[in-house]
Amino acid sequence: MTLYFFRILSRLPLPVFYAIANVLYYLLAYVIGYRKEVILTNLKRSFPEKSDAEHRRIAKKFYRNFADVLVETVKLPGLSPSALKKRVQFTNKHIVLDKLAAGQPVLIMASHQCNWEWAPSASVVNGMPADAVYKKLNNELSEHLVRYIRARFGAKPVPMKSLLREMASRRHEPRLIALVADQIPDQPEYGYWTPFLHQETPFYPGTERLARTFKIPVFYIEMERTRRGHYSMTFHPIAEPPYDHLPNGELINRYRDLLEKTIQKAPSDWLWSHKRWKHQRSQYEKTQVKW
Repeated sequence: MTLYFFRILSRLPLPVFYAIANVLYYLLAYVIGYRKEVILTNLKRSFPEKSDAEHRRIAKKFYRNFADVLVETVKLPGLSPSALKKRVQFTNKHIVLDKLAAGQPVLIMASHQCNWEWAPSASVVNGMPADAVYKKLNNELSEHLVRYIRARFGAKPVPMKSLLREMASRRHEPRLIALVADQIPDQPEYGYWTPFLHQETPFYPGTERLARTFKIPVFYIEMERTRRGHYSMTFHPIAEPPYDHLPNGELINRYRDLLEKTIQKAPSDWLWSHKRWKHQRSQYEKTQVKW
């Protein structure tokens, strides 16, 4: 019944969703103050050169964009393939299509920038089969809805704990393997720590480890908001095998640098409500990355 209601809801026109988003923005920013302290603290530490007034302006714009992402995620199953293709356009998909045509899977390092929920489905309707790697949710209903949304256009949702098995069993299947790589590692003590936005930050070393183990090329996908409900996506090569000449951590460092540039261009489009820096490196000085 819940899924049936969700399907009906997703068929509402986008202008209705954006009217809801306008109300949601006001509630998040001015009534609830959703994670206000987390957002402002993250902004102050990431942009120490900016004034408090600038931090508040970015935060308000973040709330507006975040409200849009929430309603757009609900709307996704109700979009037609042609509408999605029009709203998410790729500037250089040929460089990835060439890899897929050669029979190669490709590892995509994505981020919580703009509407990351639309990205895998947009890839599929643009001729690029995609696995959307995600952390499985504990709530059964939420898990069911998330899988329904992400699989709507043919993308394959892959729980992170199943990723290694999936990659081994489908190692010769050409597709995008998309990971949102700016999440907090489950075991920060074994994370790859590196400066990011003026702060020591742990990254999943597993992403780089997978690329090296399965000898597949890696791209960063940059998503930019061109106007409300419209996005542009650009692939940036990070590296491709052989990786023997690259030191451990180099792929993550290149991803970090590209992501920083994206965030600096449009800071309000990143997920500042995420508790990205809740761990401190000093807590884990005696541990090492499991390469």
